[in-house]
Amino acid sequence: MPKTNKAKVDKAGKGRKAAKTSKGAKMGDEKGLDFARAWVEFPDPADDEQVFRCDLTWLTSRWNCIFGSGCQGIQAGRADDGCCTLGAHFSDEDDEKRVAGHVARLTPDIWQHHAEGTRDGWVSEDEEGSRQTRPFQGSCIFQNRPGFAGGAGCSLHILALKEGREPLETKPDVCWQLPIRRTYDWIDRPDDTRVLQVSIGEYDRRGWGPGGHDLHWWCTSATSAHGAGDPVYVSYRAELTELMGKAAYDRLATLCDQRLSSPLPPLSPHPADPPPHPSE
Repeated sequence: MPKTNKAKVDKAGKGRKAAKTSKGAKMGDEKGLDFARAWVEFPDPADDEQVFRCDLTWLTSRWNCIFGSGCQGIQAGRADDGCCTLGAHFSDEDDEKRVAGHVARLTPDIWQHHAEGTRDGWVSEDEEGSRQTRPFQGSCIFQNRPGFAGGAGCSLHILALKEGREPLETKPDVCWQLPIRRTYDWIDRPDDTRVLQVSIGEYDRRGWGPGGHDLHWWCTSATSAHGAGDPVYVSYRAELTELMGKAAYDRLATLCDQRLSSPLPPLSPHPADPPPHPSE
């Protein structure tokens, strides 16, 4: 069990439960899941009993969220949902309580389903009894549909931007962590010491469990979602800092900078990234 609050158990794998179907549905612009990756390991500057293992291939890739701009959605025929079709499972009671505090500030002008959510609730339980944001009319109750005057997309995300906050403050843990995957392993060393290895990597189809292979489409391996100006470690600075702590993030950023500033082509680039420009 992780011993620091920064290393809180990541239940994102349970927070996003893809329905298991009979056949896979990988779309044409997705690359395969198995390819060479470059990893780096370094001790946590804030905790000498913890080490980070980070996927440089993913963190220096040019992935970016294309919700509303080419996202094909995880369910066929519902591209406007993005990855919100199933709702979001809460990581624990604290996660739900934190979100509830922000839901209380949502108003009808930024939450399309405000009347429904306040009347009949915005939390439901899945078949296993796990609590989650309530699916409503085909997707998460907090998702504003295209054409809504207050803006399409997550109303909790819109609230954060309106109040000058980072969206990770208002959204369920699983929502802001995607597509970063944080996992833990206790490592027993030959000298009988033990360290907690915290891995930071790509939340690919496997992160959803067995049903993940049957998602209609998933963005992390899709070429259409790899064209950002900034690499992931820059665009996701706030999220990575929350997951790792500032000192560890700063160390990671330095290592990523070194990788990208090398005059040689990077070892094991992400296959979904665009090819490097001849001048690079």
